[in-house]
Amino acid sequence: MTDAQAPARAVPAATVMLLRDDPAFEVLMVKRHDKTRTHGGALVFPGGKTHDDDLDPDWAAHADGWGDYDDTQRGLRIAAVREVFEEVGVLLARRADGGAIGADACPIEVRKAVDAGTTKFLDVVTGLDARIDLHAVVAFARWITPTITAHRFDTWFYVAHAPADQLGVCDGRETVDLEWVRPGEALRLWRAGERKVVFPTRTNLGLLGEAASAADAISRARSRPFISVQPSVEERPEGRVLVLPPDAGYGAVEVPVAMAG
Repeated sequence: MTDAQAPARAVPAATVMLLRDDPAFEVLMVKRHDKTRTHGGALVFPGGKTHDDDLDPDWAAHADGWGDYDDTQRGLRIAAVREVFEEVGVLLARRADGGAIGADACPIEVRKAVDAGTTKFLDVVTGLDARIDLHAVVAFARWITPTITAHRFDTWFYVAHAPADQLGVCDGRETVDLEWVRPGEALRLWRAGERKVVFPTRTNLGLLGEAASAADAISRARSRPFISVQPSVEERPEGRVLVLPPDAGYGAVEVPVAMAG
């Protein structure tokens, strides 16, 4: 393969399924702004690309579980926590004394400053005398965009309990709406044409929906064999089809490329 034909690099990214059980087993989903380049107008989980600051070694003093992960997983988990903070105003952390963060710890001005890069997320956490818990963000899946795609991502999906003391609020830029929804209901809304849900999101919604509760979903994620998923593209008489590896944990999944978005 020549350099001109080489596939685009898959950019590291992290996304979080925030879960709750009151009033029912639900996941927090956000609607992307229609003009967002990636998944515009779609219902997704909060998330985005990793940043250099996510790898700052100074995080070691402000992240429980630091020594249990390598640099890659530290950066991905910190990125996951940061993206949830930026996009929905929920901080997955505790005060240094063990107390709850509270609903007033994520003002929109601070979130926008972190998003713009004018304020470091580490400085926000430090200023709150808080610590993030890397163990609380549990790996659920890893999806790598097929090589035929111009913009590729190496996305880690995580699950985490939503803090009961914080309410999600959209940032109004990347996310314009949010809703708590049962996994099966999100898929029903997509099938009915009432929501746009892209292929990786709805496939992981299906897997998430096999759980009975937030704790069950997280327990399943911890115990399930972890397989990286890179859909392949097969040429069929009816057109190109995305196919998941048979050992990926989703069962037999095939979808026309045209229906993946």
